[in-house]
Amino acid sequence: MTDEDVLHEFRSSEALLEGHFLLSSGRHSAHYLQCARVLMDPARADRLARALAQKLPRELRGAIDAVVSPAMGGLIIGHEMGRALGKDAMFLERPEGTFELRRGFRLQPGAKVLMVEDVVTTGLSSREAIAAVAREGGEVLAEAALVDRSNGSVDLGVPFFPLIALNFPTYADDEVPAELAAVPVTKPGSRMA
Repeated sequence: MTDEDVLHEFRSSEALLEGHFLLSSGRHSAHYLQCARVLMDPARADRLARALAQKLPRELRGAIDAVVSPAMGGLIIGHEMGRALGKDAMFLERPEGTFELRRGFRLQPGAKVLMVEDVVTTGLSSREAIAAVAREGGEVLAEAALVDRSNGSVDLGVPFFPLIALNFPTYADDEVPAELAAVPVTKPGSRMA
């Protein structure tokens, strides 16, 4: 799947939005990727997950014991990656603000994990999720994501395999351009702070 094919999937599902968005990272952007929309069609989600799985080196695919993703954003693509790789897929939740496995999910001690996200911007959620897997007794070998929005700057402490890199500018609160500041802010992400 080429970058243009991936963008076509986002555009045709109306998942690439324009406006003024406060991202989960706390940064502002004129663009937002609503991955839930691109993933609401099971056939499209399957195509994207298979394409993402193909981005992983063969040795890595063979070493993975389980797929873990942070809820909410990574839940659907994580499940689809589990299917594409033939591995169990679990998700982390933040009932008290810190990621943890719940609902009877557990990792075998030393389990080799692929972390899967929808979009990575600063990597904060990913690093928190990777730390949670370590607390649960697993080891994250790598992370895969539909979209890298970090401008190639994110350091997750593990190899990172995005399906596509989209470099829309983001801004801190005190850097928001006047034309963007004039547009009402929408906070579409799942994290409250």
